[in-house]
Amino acid sequence: MRIQKLSISIALLTALLGLSIACSKKPSDDTIAKDIQNKIAADPDTKDSQVNVAAKDAKVTMTGQVKTPAAQQKIEQIAREEPGAAGVDDQTAVQPDASAAPAPAPAQAMAPPSPPVEKPKPQPIVVPSGTTLTITVGQALSSKTSQTGQTFIGTLAQPVSVGGKTAIPAGSTVSGTVVAAKAKGKIKGQGELTLTLTSVTVRGQTHSIQTGAWDSTVKGKGKRTAVATGGGAAGGALIGGIAGGGKGAGIGALVGAGAGLLGGSLTGNQQIEIPAESALSFRLSAPLTLPPAAE
Repeated sequence: MRIQKLSISIALLTALLGLSIACSKKPSDDTIAKDIQNKIAADPDTKDSQVNVAAKDAKVTMTGQVKTPAAQQKIEQIAREEPGAAGVDDQTAVQPDASAAPAPAPAQAMAPPSPPVEKPKPQPIVVPSGTTLTITVGQALSSKTSQTGQTFIGTLAQPVSVGGKTAIPAGSTVSGTVVAAKAKGKIKGQGELTLTLTSVTVRGQTHSIQTGAWDSTVKGKGKRTAVATGGGAAGGALIGGIAGGGKGAGIGALVGAGAGLLGGSLTGNQQIEIPAESALSFRLSAPLTLPPAAE
């Protein structure tokens, strides 16, 4: 009986001694924390992580930041595999990706574009009725040789201005028509020559025009009258006849009572002759509208 009790006592003593030895080998909290910290710093997947490790009663707590979710998992695995660790509280956070492109800013409401400022459209040029057109005829005209309906050509001798700007430049081509041409008989009857303008060419464009008629008659023994009408007005004075006038002889009339220049001369047989390059004037009986001048 004594031997049995002694055996039991020895067994209990041995167990207590083993338990004491085991307890003396259990790592401290500081050892656990330091060991985990060192393993994190040595592992190539976690060495760049900024992690703090603490242990209390063998429970490990980790705080700080890691670069990737994979590194976070690896750190937690290291802590859980640490001898003596009774539990792991992972409070680490994954750092935001610095290389990620910033989120686009919300589009700001754009103000509607301002409507374009329209330049004022150039206005057409209107040459008023009653404007005098002084021309130089390009061919000789005569009550004896000209035919009714015949066309003649001339050029504008003086520019026409509207509002201080040239509307029809000097040298512009004009066209006219012989309205009537009648030779005077030797004994009776009268000579007659009536002209009017029908068009003018301005900067390459031809425009129809309406003018009063230039009219000259001769009757009796060389008695002659010359009248230019336009817009209901008539009148003028004859400068003088040039008998047998040739090319280059100037023929005209002084403007009077609002009428244009008049011209004509008597030959020996009392015909009305207008030599080439003579100056005649006509007055517009209707306004002339021209396109805006180029800028």
